[in-house]
Amino acid sequence: MIDRVERFRQLHRAGAPLVLPNAWDHASGTALARAGFAAIGTTSLGVAAAAGSADATGATRSTTLHLARRLARLPVLVTVDIEAGFGSRPEDVAALVAELADAGVAGVNIEDGRPDGTLAPLADQCELVRAAGSSGLFVNARTDTYWLAGAPVGQTGRRLAAYRDAGADGLFVPGLRDPATIAGLAREFALPLNVLAMPELPVARLAELGVRRVSTGSLLFRAALGAALDTARAVAAGAPLPAGLPSYDEAASYAADFA
Repeated sequence: MIDRVERFRQLHRAGAPLVLPNAWDHASGTALARAGFAAIGTTSLGVAAAAGSADATGATRSTTLHLARRLARLPVLVTVDIEAGFGSRPEDVAALVAELADAGVAGVNIEDGRPDGTLAPLADQCELVRAAGSSGLFVNARTDTYWLAGAPVGQTGRRLAAYRDAGADGLFVPGLRDPATIAGLAREFALPLNVLAMPELPVARLAELGVRRVSTGSLLFRAALGAALDTARAVAAGAPLPAGLPSYDEAASYAADFA
């Protein structure tokens, strides 16, 4: 385990930022592994929606574990989005992360946003971050100060500092888009800064700003749904199908473990 976690940690430190695509099922994870990405994550929205559940409500613990066990069998490093930890008690989070470590996962992502649109009390969230780190995995601590409506953006630095002190290995601020703020946070914190991919700031520009990890989040899942709808509409309209669709045999091959 130490070797895979260390390899994952090094991906945040060497060369260009780590571009982390996020899978939502076995097929998407296998496709990304075959495409040559060094590491993949999971997207809690994609995992939840594919299972018919709401995101960020803690409803997909077993689904997430099952997927993590499958993805960890691929020859790629895997980090898992565990929402808010799938439990309000530190011991629940520690037990979950221990299962993920045993499965072969390299890291986890844990967030402080709550389903009611509030942020978790800071002291409580720090306990969950500590618990997430108890099995030695790479802990990416996410704050939703820029994402939740009405969340106090001014708390961002305070929360990131607290999560750093609680043992986080990386810091994630989804919704952060201002270049000056991104650069300031990257300078302020020695830990790798993670942001979401955004068209107006390509990876090369984010690298200049000091970002060390760029996640796709739910983007690939939403793109897949969009492509499915476009294809269905093209069939109904008798229009040409979108270019680049996988063949039947290629798609069917994603059901198997990586060979």
